[in-house]
Amino acid sequence: MILAVDVDYREDKAVAAGVAFEDWEALTPANTFVTETDQVEEYQSGEFYKRELPIILLLLQRLPQLPEIIVIDGYVYLDSDRKGGLGHYLYKALGEKIAVIGVAKSHFKDVPLEAGVLRNGSNRPLYVTAIGVDESEARGYIKKMHGAYRLPTLLKAVDRLCRDSLSST
Repeated sequence: MILAVDVDYREDKAVAAGVAFEDWEALTPANTFVTETDQVEEYQSGEFYKRELPIILLLLQRLPQLPEIIVIDGYVYLDSDRKGGLGHYLYKALGEKIAVIGVAKSHFKDVPLEAGVLRNGSNRPLYVTAIGVDESEARGYIKKMHGAYRLPTLLKAVDRLCRDSLSST
């Protein structure tokens, strides 16, 4: 199983959503998961992972089984020296047993340009970094995901699920 996750915040609440799928080219999720908490860490510049990691781990604790690969909205590495981002810390928190692929919509200043993936004629890349799986293989997975636009269908779906779940609480 592959699990795409996203996190959203409103004031003193956070929601993590997950969309599970079996195949990179899947159009619809096999299952969806949502968890909410009022235990939200304050934002700390340069330590974004401290805010998102706890809610992602809470979501993963509630799954019937852990996935083989997790796709996050963000970075695994923040530069060519492999300074850890959210995905790196998630991988470490999971005992380095579950591969993590980070998909970011905007370029972080020191991330190598080869992390860029152009999809479906878009001239704006997604930035893909990974740990526990070869990065070129990870970029290929993201490139072949279903969707006619820059952002794959299931990554849009997890973002929507997350936002809609938070707005309904």
